[in-house]
Amino acid sequence: MLTPSQMLAASDLLYRTWMASGRLERLPDASRPTSRAEGYAIQALIERRSEHPVFGWKIAATSIAGQRHIGVSGPLAGRLLRERVIEQGVPVSLRGNLMKVAEVEFAFTMGADLAPRPTPYTQDEVLAAVASLHPAIEAPDSRYVDFVHAGEAQIIADNACAHMFVLGAAAAAPWRHLDLAAYEVPAKLVRAGRTIALTGRGANVLGDPRIGLTWLANELSRLGVTLARGQVVTTGTCLTPIEVAPGDEVTADYGVLGSIGVRFVA
Repeated sequence: MLTPSQMLAASDLLYRTWMASGRLERLPDASRPTSRAEGYAIQALIERRSEHPVFGWKIAATSIAGQRHIGVSGPLAGRLLRERVIEQGVPVSLRGNLMKVAEVEFAFTMGADLAPRPTPYTQDEVLAAVASLHPAIEAPDSRYVDFVHAGEAQIIADNACAHMFVLGAAAAAPWRHLDLAAYEVPAKLVRAGRTIALTGRGANVLGDPRIGLTWLANELSRLGVTLARGQVVTTGTCLTPIEVAPGDEVTADYGVLGSIGVRFVA
């Protein structure tokens, strides 16, 4: 079991590497987590680095294919830092980004706290605490040279590959009656004047974005963390991550739920 000082050393190394756009082979033996619990304990220390309350949460590895790709046993939660949230219309830099992908997602803003409790929250309880639904695009990244083989404890410690995040406007149309699992999201990648059409579906997010949101609420509850009013949860990509390069633009049309677009720069 890692000591508090060893966890702090791991957190500090990961944060310094992130800010320097650097890369680690792996965390040092003396501070490397070996369980999800240790990974989350290290991740939580990143909050002391921010001048703002946690903006929200992300879910990584929300598909079986994604979980197999990085060798994890299930979804992973990460913190969204306010200083890494980019306003719509502002270009997103790929400087130092190893992954260089865009992920089109469903995000929810919470309207009420969901505090830790002994029994799991039901999906109905979680949805009753939601204030709004949003289009979103995440540009994740890892601080490991070989994140595919880093293992889930180290990936969790590395904030579940959180990096840059763009939140779209809240859906103006009623959405609670919609079948989000079957909901299709046409997207396109524009590169050097050429357009590539893509289509995402809500079912690609743990079967339904609402299932992902409920998983996140219960994962935080197990960790003794409140999913707080005003926080945003982005539930994971609804289509295969889109490889991007400087100059590319990714847009997604959520129909009655709105749209979102991001331009990437060097």
